[in-house]
Amino acid sequence: MKFDFFNKAKNNLNAAQLCFDNALYDASANRAYYAAFQAAIAVLLHKGIKRDKIDHKLVQADFSEKLIKRQKIFPNRLKSYLLEMQSVRDQADYKHENVSKQEAFRQIRKAEEMLNLIEQELKK
Repeated sequence: MKFDFFNKAKNNLNAAQLCFDNALYDASANRAYYAAFQAAIAVLLHKGIKRDKIDHKLVQADFSEKLIKRQKIFPNRLKSYLLEMQSVRDQADYKHENVSKQEAFRQIRKAEEMLNLIEQELKK
């Protein structure tokens, strides 16, 4: 199951890049967030941390609190990534102002960093 979520994460990262390459910056930001979110779910499952319901706030809190703060598996800089990325995704999906090219690029870079680090952890 964890690899199902990680595969979804990789697919969403690819979709984010395709959208970016076609100047679809709102869609790119959305897919980049979901790539990071699904990768976080995958590694939480890998570490035996499972909830009955997948909830954005709970996944963000578990990832930050359990895997960064307590277990120190991931660098502290990742602590705010999911929350910040969701904020950009919310702008893309629910606000009048579009996501800029620069912001969409940052979303992809953050997602790539998370997926790379999480993939290393999943291979252990």
